[in-house]
Amino acid sequence: MDVHKTPYLKSLSNRGHIKGSTLTSKATNKPLCHFFGGLRYALAPSERWRRAHKLPELYSYGTRENPGQHEGLSSVCPQPGFLGPADESLWSEDCFHCNIWVPVEEPPKGGWPVLNRWSWLQFGTPNTFYSASLLGESSFKAVVIKPAYRVNLFGFLYSSELEEDAASAGETVGNHGFWDQRLALEWIKENVHLFGGNPKKITISGYSAGAYSVFHQLSHDLRQPPSKSIISQACIWSNGPGVQPKQPQETQIQFNQLLSALNIPLSLSAREKISRLRSIPAKTLLNAVNTIQIHQFRPTTDGAFISPTLLKSLDDGSFARALKARNIRIILGECKDEHFLYSIWYPPTSDTRDALYSRLLADYPKSSVDALMSIYTPTSSLPAGYKNWTDLFGKIYANMQVHTLQRGLVHSLASAGAEHLLYRYRIEFRAKCADELLRPEWEVTHTADVPLWFYGNRSTLTEDEKGIAARAIVEPFTRFVNGEENGC
Repeated sequence: MDVHKTPYLKSLSNRGHIKGSTLTSKATNKPLCHFFGGLRYALAPSERWRRAHKLPELYSYGTRENPGQHEGLSSVCPQPGFLGPADESLWSEDCFHCNIWVPVEEPPKGGWPVLNRWSWLQFGTPNTFYSASLLGESSFKAVVIKPAYRVNLFGFLYSSELEEDAASAGETVGNHGFWDQRLALEWIKENVHLFGGNPKKITISGYSAGAYSVFHQLSHDLRQPPSKSIISQACIWSNGPGVQPKQPQETQIQFNQLLSALNIPLSLSAREKISRLRSIPAKTLLNAVNTIQIHQFRPTTDGAFISPTLLKSLDDGSFARALKARNIRIILGECKDEHFLYSIWYPPTSDTRDALYSRLLADYPKSSVDALMSIYTPTSSLPAGYKNWTDLFGKIYANMQVHTLQRGLVHSLASAGAEHLLYRYRIEFRAKCADELLRPEWEVTHTADVPLWFYGNRSTLTEDEKGIAARAIVEPFTRFVNGEENGC
Protein backbone atom coordinates (compact mmCIF):
# COMPACT_ATOMS: atom_id res chain seq x y z
CA MET A 1 0.00 0.00 0.00
CA ASP A 2 1.27 3.48 -0.90
CA VAL A 3 1.18 5.92 2.00
CA HIS A 4 2.06 9.51 2.85
CA LYS A 5 4.17 9.98 5.96
CA THR A 6 3.77 13.07 8.09
CA PRO A 7 5.74 13.72 11.32
CA TYR A 8 3.91 12.89 14.53
CA LEU A 9 5.23 14.07 17.90
CA LYS A 10 4.33 11.87 20.86
CA SER A 11 4.79 12.52 24.57
CA LEU A 12 5.74 9.47 26.61
CA SER A 13 5.39 11.19 29.97
CA ASN A 14 8.45 10.41 32.11
CA ARG A 15 10.09 8.68 29.11
CA GLY A 16 10.30 11.96 27.22
CA HIS A 17 9.24 12.63 23.64
CA ILE A 18 9.54 10.75 20.36
CA LYS A 19 8.79 11.66 16.78
CA GLY A 20 7.16 9.06 14.58
CA SER A 21 4.89 9.27 11.54
CA THR A 22 1.23 9.29 10.74
CA LEU A 23 0.65 6.98 7.76
CA THR A 24 -2.06 8.14 5.37
CA SER A 25 -3.37 6.24 2.34
CA LYS A 26 -2.47 7.91 -0.93
CA ALA A 27 -5.51 6.35 -2.56
CA THR A 28 -8.12 7.57 -0.07
CA ASN A 29 -6.26 10.29 1.87
CA LYS A 30 -7.42 8.52 5.03
CA PRO A 31 -5.09 8.41 8.05
CA LEU A 32 -4.38 4.74 8.75
CA CYS A 33 -2.27 4.69 11.93
CA HIS A 34 0.65 6.23 13.77
CA PHE A 35 4.01 4.48 13.40
CA PHE A 36 7.14 4.52 15.57
CA GLY A 37 10.18 2.64 14.30
CA GLY A 38 13.28 1.42 16.08
CA LEU A 39 12.21 2.27 19.63
CA ARG A 40 14.66 0.85 22.17
CA TYR A 41 13.31 -1.64 24.71
CA ALA A 42 16.58 -2.79 26.31
CA LEU A 43 20.27 -1.94 26.55
CA ALA A 44 22.77 -4.11 24.74
CA PRO A 45 25.21 -6.25 26.74
CA SER A 46 28.88 -5.34 26.71
CA GLU A 47 29.78 -8.52 24.81
CA ARG A 48 28.25 -11.16 22.55
CA TRP A 49 26.39 -13.99 24.27
CA ARG A 50 25.63 -12.04 27.41
CA ARG A 51 22.23 -11.00 28.71
CA ALA A 52 20.79 -7.67 27.58
CA HIS A 53 19.69 -5.19 30.27
CA LYS A 54 16.43 -3.57 31.21
CA LEU A 55 16.20 0.16 30.49
CA PRO A 56 16.97 2.32 33.56
CA GLU A 57 13.97 3.89 35.26
CA LEU A 58 15.16 7.37 34.28
CA TYR A 59 15.82 6.46 30.64
CA SER A 60 14.43 9.12 28.30
CA TYR A 61 13.95 8.93 24.53
CA GLY A 62 14.30 12.69 24.03
CA THR A 63 12.86 16.08 24.83
CA ARG A 64 10.05 18.02 23.21
CA GLU A 65 12.62 20.24 21.56
CA ASN A 66 14.87 17.33 20.59
CA PRO A 67 12.66 14.22 20.44
CA GLY A 68 13.90 10.74 19.72
CA GLN A 69 13.76 10.13 15.97
CA HIS A 70 11.58 7.10 15.24
CA GLU A 71 10.20 7.62 11.75
CA GLY A 72 12.45 4.96 10.23
CA LEU A 73 12.94 1.23 10.66
CA SER A 74 14.36 -0.99 13.38
CA SER A 75 17.86 -2.38 13.46
CA VAL A 76 18.01 -6.16 13.06
CA CYS A 77 20.34 -8.90 14.23
CA PRO A 78 22.82 -10.11 11.56
CA GLN A 79 21.17 -13.00 9.75
CA PRO A 80 20.96 -15.03 6.54
CA GLY A 81 18.52 -14.11 3.82
CA PHE A 82 15.47 -16.08 2.76
CA LEU A 83 14.05 -16.19 -0.77
CA GLY A 84 16.83 -13.76 -1.65
CA PRO A 85 20.10 -12.29 -0.35
CA ALA A 86 20.32 -10.88 3.16
CA ASP A 87 19.77 -7.12 3.55
CA GLU A 88 22.77 -6.01 5.60
CA SER A 89 21.88 -2.32 5.67
CA LEU A 90 20.22 -2.44 9.12
CA TRP A 91 22.39 -5.14 10.71
CA SER A 92 23.41 -4.45 14.28
CA GLU A 93 24.15 -6.69 17.22
CA ASP A 94 22.57 -3.90 19.25
CA CYS A 95 19.16 -4.87 17.88
CA PHE A 96 17.06 -4.30 20.99
CA HIS A 97 14.43 -2.18 19.30
CA CYS A 98 10.81 -2.52 18.25
CA ASN A 99 8.38 -1.10 15.72
CA ILE A 100 5.01 0.11 17.00
CA TRP A 101 1.73 0.81 15.18
CA VAL A 102 -1.05 2.71 17.01
CA PRO A 103 -4.64 3.41 15.88
CA VAL A 104 -5.34 7.06 15.01
CA GLU A 105 -8.61 7.02 16.99
CA GLU A 106 -8.83 7.84 20.68
CA PRO A 107 -8.31 4.70 22.77
CA PRO A 108 -11.28 3.19 24.62
CA LYS A 109 -11.57 3.26 28.41
CA GLY A 110 -8.71 1.15 29.79
CA GLY A 111 -6.78 1.40 26.52
CA TRP A 112 -6.43 -0.55 23.29
CA PRO A 113 -5.66 -4.27 23.47
CA VAL A 114 -2.04 -5.06 22.63
CA LEU A 115 -0.78 -7.46 19.96
CA ASN A 116 2.88 -8.46 20.22
CA ARG A 117 4.33 -10.38 17.29
CA TRP A 118 7.57 -12.40 17.07
CA SER A 119 9.73 -13.13 14.04
CA TRP A 120 11.70 -16.37 13.63
CA LEU A 121 14.76 -18.13 15.09
CA GLN A 122 17.24 -18.21 12.19
CA PHE A 123 16.29 -14.85 10.67
CA GLY A 124 13.57 -12.25 11.03
CA THR A 125 12.94 -8.51 11.20
CA PRO A 126 10.14 -6.22 12.38
CA ASN A 127 10.52 -4.32 9.12
CA THR A 128 8.80 -6.86 6.85
CA PHE A 129 5.62 -6.71 8.93
CA TYR A 130 3.14 -3.95 8.19
CA SER A 131 0.03 -3.04 10.18
CA ALA A 132 -1.20 0.15 8.49
CA SER A 133 -3.84 -1.55 6.32
CA LEU A 134 -5.00 -3.77 9.18
CA LEU A 135 -5.45 -0.82 11.56
CA GLY A 136 -6.76 1.68 9.04
CA GLU A 137 -9.01 -0.36 6.75
CA SER A 138 -10.45 -3.14 8.92
CA SER A 139 -12.28 -3.58 12.21
CA PHE A 140 -9.03 -4.46 13.97
CA LYS A 141 -7.86 -1.89 16.52
CA ALA A 142 -4.93 -2.55 18.84
CA VAL A 143 -1.44 -1.32 19.65
CA VAL A 144 0.74 -3.62 17.56
CA ILE A 145 4.36 -4.14 18.62
CA LYS A 146 7.01 -6.15 16.82
CA PRO A 147 10.41 -6.35 18.54
CA ALA A 148 13.75 -7.32 17.04
CA TYR A 149 15.93 -9.71 19.03
CA ARG A 150 18.97 -11.93 18.60
CA VAL A 151 18.55 -14.83 16.18
CA ASN A 152 20.61 -17.76 14.82
CA LEU A 153 23.99 -18.21 16.54
CA PHE A 154 23.80 -14.75 18.16
CA GLY A 155 20.62 -15.75 19.97
CA PHE A 156 20.89 -19.51 20.41
CA LEU A 157 24.52 -20.68 20.54
CA TYR A 158 25.18 -22.96 23.53
CA SER A 159 28.24 -24.81 24.86
CA SER A 160 30.14 -25.66 28.03
CA GLU A 161 32.51 -22.79 27.20
CA LEU A 162 29.61 -20.37 27.16
CA GLU A 163 28.37 -21.87 30.43
CA GLU A 164 31.73 -21.05 31.99
CA ASP A 165 31.68 -17.55 30.53
CA ALA A 166 28.14 -16.88 31.74
CA ALA A 167 28.95 -18.18 35.22
CA SER A 168 31.82 -15.68 35.43
CA ALA A 169 29.28 -12.89 34.95
CA GLY A 170 26.63 -14.44 37.21
CA GLU A 171 24.28 -15.03 34.27
CA THR A 172 22.28 -17.84 32.74
CA VAL A 173 23.66 -19.28 29.53
CA GLY A 174 22.11 -19.64 26.08
CA ASN A 175 18.62 -18.94 24.74
CA HIS A 176 19.54 -15.26 24.54
CA GLY A 177 16.93 -14.69 21.86
CA PHE A 178 14.21 -15.88 24.24
CA TRP A 179 15.55 -13.75 27.09
CA ASP A 180 15.53 -10.75 24.70
CA GLN A 181 11.89 -11.48 23.89
CA ARG A 182 11.04 -11.63 27.56
CA LEU A 183 12.74 -8.25 28.13
CA ALA A 184 10.62 -6.84 25.32
CA LEU A 185 7.47 -8.23 26.94
CA GLU A 186 8.44 -6.67 30.27
CA TRP A 187 9.00 -3.34 28.51
CA ILE A 188 5.59 -3.63 26.84
CA LYS A 189 3.90 -4.40 30.14
CA GLU A 190 5.48 -1.34 31.77
CA ASN A 191 5.25 1.17 28.90
CA VAL A 192 2.42 0.31 26.51
CA HIS A 193 -0.02 2.56 28.39
CA LEU A 194 2.04 5.48 27.07
CA PHE A 195 0.81 4.54 23.59
CA GLY A 196 -2.80 4.08 24.66
CA GLY A 197 -2.44 0.33 25.19
CA ASN A 198 -3.92 -1.79 27.97
CA PRO A 199 -1.16 -3.73 29.81
CA LYS A 200 -3.79 -6.19 31.07
CA LYS A 201 -4.70 -7.23 27.52
CA ILE A 202 -1.48 -8.45 25.93
CA THR A 203 -1.81 -11.08 23.21
CA ILE A 204 1.47 -12.57 22.04
CA SER A 205 1.62 -13.94 18.52
CA GLY A 206 4.02 -15.39 16.03
CA TYR A 207 4.12 -17.14 12.71
CA SER A 208 6.23 -20.24 11.97
CA ALA A 209 9.27 -20.13 14.27
CA GLY A 210 7.70 -17.03 15.77
CA ALA A 211 4.86 -19.27 16.91
CA TYR A 212 7.47 -21.60 18.40
CA SER A 213 8.71 -18.58 20.35
CA VAL A 214 5.14 -17.92 21.48
CA PHE A 215 4.88 -21.41 22.93
CA HIS A 216 8.14 -21.06 24.84
CA GLN A 217 7.31 -17.55 26.07
CA LEU A 218 3.94 -18.84 27.24
CA SER A 219 5.59 -21.79 28.98
CA HIS A 220 8.02 -19.46 30.75
CA ASP A 221 5.23 -17.05 31.73
CA LEU A 222 3.14 -19.86 33.22
CA ARG A 223 5.99 -20.73 35.57
CA GLN A 224 6.14 -17.20 36.97
CA PRO A 225 4.13 -16.05 39.99
CA PRO A 226 0.89 -14.24 39.07
CA SER A 227 2.46 -10.87 39.95
CA LYS A 228 5.01 -11.33 37.16
CA SER A 229 2.67 -12.80 34.59
CA ILE A 230 2.38 -10.78 31.36
CA ILE A 231 0.54 -12.85 28.76
CA SER A 232 -3.24 -12.69 28.42
CA GLN A 233 -3.67 -14.70 25.19
CA ALA A 234 -1.57 -16.35 22.50
CA CYS A 235 -1.65 -16.95 18.73
CA ILE A 236 0.35 -19.92 17.49
CA TRP A 237 0.23 -19.62 13.69
CA SER A 238 1.60 -22.54 11.65
CA ASN A 239 3.95 -24.04 14.20
CA GLY A 240 3.90 -26.00 17.43
CA PRO A 241 6.01 -26.93 20.43
CA GLY A 242 7.87 -29.72 18.64
CA VAL A 243 9.96 -31.92 20.91
CA GLN A 244 11.94 -31.23 24.05
CA PRO A 245 14.79 -28.93 22.89
CA LYS A 246 18.28 -30.38 22.63
CA GLN A 247 20.31 -31.07 25.72
CA PRO A 248 23.63 -29.20 26.25
CA GLN A 249 25.73 -32.20 25.23
CA GLU A 250 24.09 -32.14 21.79
CA THR A 251 24.52 -28.42 21.28
CA GLN A 252 28.20 -28.83 22.18
CA ILE A 253 28.64 -30.80 18.94
CA GLN A 254 27.36 -27.82 16.96
CA PHE A 255 29.67 -25.45 18.86
CA ASN A 256 32.69 -27.60 18.08
CA GLN A 257 31.71 -27.76 14.41
CA LEU A 258 31.58 -23.96 14.34
CA LEU A 259 35.05 -23.67 15.91
CA SER A 260 36.49 -26.09 13.37
CA ALA A 261 34.93 -24.16 10.49
CA LEU A 262 36.60 -21.00 11.81
CA ASN A 263 39.98 -22.71 12.38
CA ILE A 264 39.78 -22.17 16.14
CA PRO A 265 41.63 -25.07 17.84
CA LEU A 266 39.46 -27.19 20.13
CA SER A 267 42.47 -27.51 22.43
CA LEU A 268 42.31 -23.86 23.49
CA SER A 269 40.93 -22.85 26.87
CA ALA A 270 37.25 -21.98 27.12
CA ARG A 271 38.13 -18.35 27.69
CA GLU A 272 40.31 -18.15 24.57
CA LYS A 273 37.69 -19.86 22.40
CA ILE A 274 35.00 -17.38 23.41
CA SER A 275 37.40 -14.46 23.05
CA ARG A 276 38.23 -15.46 19.48
CA LEU A 277 34.58 -15.96 18.60
CA ARG A 278 33.75 -12.50 19.92
CA SER A 279 36.44 -10.92 17.77
CA ILE A 280 35.15 -12.37 14.48
CA PRO A 281 32.90 -10.16 12.31
CA ALA A 282 29.23 -11.15 12.21
CA LYS A 283 29.23 -11.90 8.50
CA THR A 284 32.23 -14.22 8.83
CA LEU A 285 30.40 -16.15 11.55
CA LEU A 286 27.30 -16.49 9.39
CA ASN A 287 29.36 -17.67 6.42
CA ALA A 288 30.95 -20.34 8.61
CA VAL A 289 27.53 -21.54 9.76
CA ASN A 290 26.64 -22.37 6.16
CA THR A 291 29.50 -24.87 6.04
CA ILE A 292 28.72 -26.96 9.12
CA GLN A 293 26.42 -29.98 9.40
CA ILE A 294 24.29 -28.63 12.26
CA HIS A 295 23.49 -25.28 10.68
CA GLN A 296 20.21 -24.49 12.47
CA PHE A 297 20.28 -22.72 15.83
CA ARG A 298 17.40 -23.59 18.10
CA PRO A 299 16.86 -23.32 21.86
CA THR A 300 18.57 -25.57 24.37
CA THR A 301 17.07 -27.19 27.45
CA ASP A 302 18.97 -24.91 29.81
CA GLY A 303 16.99 -25.45 33.03
CA ALA A 304 16.46 -21.67 33.34
CA PHE A 305 14.28 -20.47 30.48
CA ILE A 306 13.33 -23.94 29.28
CA SER A 307 12.36 -26.50 31.90
CA PRO A 308 13.79 -30.03 31.56
CA THR A 309 10.23 -31.31 32.09
CA LEU A 310 8.55 -29.03 29.54
CA LEU A 311 7.23 -31.78 27.27
CA LYS A 312 6.39 -33.94 30.28
CA SER A 313 4.17 -31.09 31.52
CA LEU A 314 2.13 -31.47 28.34
CA ASP A 315 1.82 -35.22 28.83
CA ASP A 316 0.86 -35.14 32.51
CA GLY A 317 -1.63 -32.25 32.18
CA SER A 318 0.22 -29.74 34.38
CA PHE A 319 0.71 -27.33 31.45
CA ALA A 320 -3.03 -27.39 30.75
CA ARG A 321 -3.88 -26.89 34.41
CA ALA A 322 -1.61 -23.82 34.58
CA LEU A 323 -3.22 -22.49 31.40
CA LYS A 324 -6.70 -22.96 32.89
CA ALA A 325 -5.69 -21.27 36.14
CA ARG A 326 -4.63 -18.16 34.18
CA ASN A 327 -7.56 -18.48 31.70
CA ILE A 328 -5.23 -17.95 28.72
CA ARG A 329 -6.87 -18.58 25.35
CA ILE A 330 -4.93 -19.78 22.31
CA ILE A 331 -5.55 -19.50 18.57
CA LEU A 332 -3.66 -22.19 16.67
CA GLY A 333 -3.84 -23.75 13.24
CA GLU A 334 -2.33 -24.41 9.85
CA CYS A 335 -2.30 -23.95 6.09
CA LYS A 336 -3.40 -26.78 3.83
CA ASP A 337 -0.05 -27.16 2.00
CA GLU A 338 2.58 -26.18 4.56
CA HIS A 339 5.21 -28.55 3.16
CA PHE A 340 5.98 -26.80 -0.14
CA LEU A 341 7.78 -23.84 1.43
CA TYR A 342 9.31 -25.92 4.20
CA SER A 343 10.94 -28.20 1.61
CA ILE A 344 13.22 -25.41 0.33
CA TRP A 345 14.61 -24.33 3.72
CA TYR A 346 18.11 -25.89 3.70
CA PRO A 347 16.94 -29.07 1.96
CA PRO A 348 19.05 -32.27 2.17
CA THR A 349 22.37 -31.84 0.35
CA SER A 350 21.73 -34.92 -1.82
CA ASP A 351 18.80 -37.12 -2.77
CA THR A 352 19.59 -39.87 -0.25
CA ARG A 353 18.30 -41.22 3.03
CA ASP A 354 21.58 -40.34 4.77
CA ALA A 355 21.29 -36.71 3.64
CA LEU A 356 17.72 -36.56 4.96
CA TYR A 357 18.89 -37.95 8.31
CA SER A 358 21.72 -35.42 8.50
CA ARG A 359 19.40 -32.53 7.68
CA LEU A 360 16.91 -33.45 10.41
CA LEU A 361 19.74 -33.65 12.95
CA ALA A 362 20.35 -29.94 12.32
CA ASP A 363 17.01 -29.19 13.99
CA TYR A 364 16.05 -31.98 16.35
CA PRO A 365 17.63 -34.20 19.02
CA LYS A 366 19.10 -37.46 17.73
CA SER A 367 16.58 -39.57 19.64
CA SER A 368 13.72 -37.72 17.93
CA VAL A 369 15.32 -38.03 14.50
CA ASP A 370 15.89 -41.76 14.99
CA ALA A 371 12.21 -42.15 15.89
CA LEU A 372 11.12 -40.10 12.88
CA MET A 373 13.23 -42.13 10.47
CA SER A 374 11.89 -45.40 11.85
CA ILE A 375 8.34 -44.17 11.21
CA TYR A 376 8.71 -42.49 7.82
CA THR A 377 11.52 -44.46 6.19
CA PRO A 378 12.37 -47.67 8.07
CA THR A 379 14.43 -49.02 5.14
CA SER A 380 17.00 -47.44 2.83
CA SER A 381 14.43 -47.14 0.03
CA LEU A 382 12.33 -44.04 -0.62
CA PRO A 383 8.81 -44.79 0.65
CA ALA A 384 5.96 -44.94 -1.83
CA GLY A 385 4.07 -41.73 -2.46
CA TYR A 386 7.03 -39.35 -2.42
CA LYS A 387 8.74 -37.86 -5.49
CA ASN A 388 12.21 -37.83 -3.91
CA TRP A 389 13.96 -37.48 -0.54
CA THR A 390 13.55 -33.68 -0.58
CA ASP A 391 9.80 -34.11 -1.00
CA LEU A 392 9.80 -36.45 1.99
CA PHE A 393 11.90 -33.94 3.95
CA GLY A 394 9.38 -31.15 3.29
CA LYS A 395 6.51 -33.27 4.54
CA ILE A 396 8.35 -34.55 7.61
CA TYR A 397 9.47 -31.01 8.40
CA ALA A 398 5.94 -29.64 7.97
CA ASN A 399 4.57 -32.35 10.26
CA MET A 400 7.27 -31.71 12.87
CA GLN A 401 6.84 -27.94 12.72
CA VAL A 402 3.07 -27.73 12.26
CA HIS A 403 0.58 -30.50 11.52
CA THR A 404 1.41 -33.41 13.81
CA LEU A 405 2.87 -31.44 16.68
CA GLN A 406 -0.02 -28.95 16.75
CA ARG A 407 -2.43 -31.85 16.94
CA GLY A 408 -0.38 -33.25 19.80
CA LEU A 409 -0.58 -29.94 21.62
CA VAL A 410 -4.33 -29.71 21.11
CA HIS A 411 -4.78 -33.30 22.29
CA SER A 412 -2.74 -32.77 25.46
CA LEU A 413 -4.54 -29.55 26.39
CA ALA A 414 -8.01 -30.85 25.58
CA SER A 415 -7.42 -34.13 27.42
CA ALA A 416 -6.62 -32.16 30.56
CA GLY A 417 -9.76 -30.05 30.34
CA ALA A 418 -8.49 -26.92 28.59
CA GLU A 419 -10.40 -27.43 25.33
CA HIS A 420 -12.57 -24.34 26.00
CA LEU A 421 -9.45 -22.18 25.69
CA LEU A 422 -8.53 -23.38 22.19
CA TYR A 423 -9.57 -21.79 18.90
CA ARG A 424 -8.59 -23.89 15.87
CA TYR A 425 -8.39 -22.84 12.24
CA ARG A 426 -7.29 -24.23 8.85
CA ILE A 427 -6.59 -22.03 5.83
CA GLU A 428 -7.43 -23.36 2.38
CA PHE A 429 -7.70 -20.04 0.50
CA ARG A 430 -4.86 -18.06 -1.06
CA ALA A 431 -4.90 -14.38 -2.03
CA LYS A 432 -3.44 -13.42 -5.39
CA CYS A 433 -0.78 -11.17 -3.81
CA ALA A 434 0.86 -14.26 -2.29
CA ASP A 435 2.24 -14.87 -5.80
CA GLU A 436 4.71 -12.02 -5.20
CA LEU A 437 6.80 -14.32 -2.99
CA LEU A 438 5.38 -17.82 -3.33
CA ARG A 439 5.04 -19.99 -6.43
CA PRO A 440 1.40 -20.45 -7.46
CA GLU A 441 1.87 -24.22 -7.73
CA TRP A 442 2.68 -24.30 -4.01
CA GLU A 443 -1.01 -23.54 -3.38
CA VAL A 444 -1.84 -22.65 0.26
CA THR A 445 1.65 -23.23 1.56
CA HIS A 446 3.43 -21.95 4.65
CA THR A 447 3.04 -18.12 4.97
CA ALA A 448 0.47 -17.95 2.14
CA ASP A 449 -2.14 -16.88 4.72
CA VAL A 450 -0.17 -13.91 6.11
CA PRO A 451 -1.89 -11.41 3.74
CA LEU A 452 -5.26 -12.62 5.05
CA TRP A 453 -4.44 -12.22 8.73
CA PHE A 454 -2.88 -8.79 8.21
CA TYR A 455 -5.12 -7.38 5.48
CA GLY A 456 -2.47 -7.56 2.81
CA ASN A 457 0.53 -6.98 5.10
CA ARG A 458 2.85 -5.13 2.65
CA SER A 459 0.76 -6.13 -0.38
CA THR A 460 -2.78 -5.31 -1.51
CA LEU A 461 -5.85 -7.52 -1.39
CA THR A 462 -8.58 -7.23 -4.01
CA GLU A 463 -11.96 -6.01 -2.80
CA ASP A 464 -13.32 -9.57 -2.94
CA GLU A 465 -10.32 -10.85 -0.98
CA LYS A 466 -10.78 -8.11 1.62
CA GLY A 467 -14.36 -9.30 2.12
CA ILE A 468 -13.23 -12.90 2.58
CA ALA A 469 -10.41 -11.90 4.94
CA ALA A 470 -12.69 -9.65 6.98
CA ARG A 471 -15.47 -12.20 7.46
CA ALA A 472 -13.39 -15.33 7.92
CA ILE A 473 -10.33 -14.06 9.74
CA VAL A 474 -9.99 -10.39 10.71
CA GLU A 475 -13.35 -9.91 12.43
CA PRO A 476 -13.09 -13.10 14.55
CA PHE A 477 -9.45 -12.25 15.25
CA THR A 478 -10.49 -8.77 16.38
CA ARG A 479 -12.98 -10.24 18.84
CA PHE A 480 -10.31 -12.60 20.15
CA VAL A 481 -7.72 -9.85 20.71
CA ASN A 482 -10.40 -7.73 22.41
CA GLY A 483 -10.95 -10.56 24.84
CA GLU A 484 -14.55 -11.16 23.84
CA GLU A 485 -15.81 -14.52 25.04
CA ASN A 486 -18.03 -15.42 22.09
CA GLY A 487 -17.84 -15.37 18.32
CA CYS A 488 -14.13 -16.03 17.81
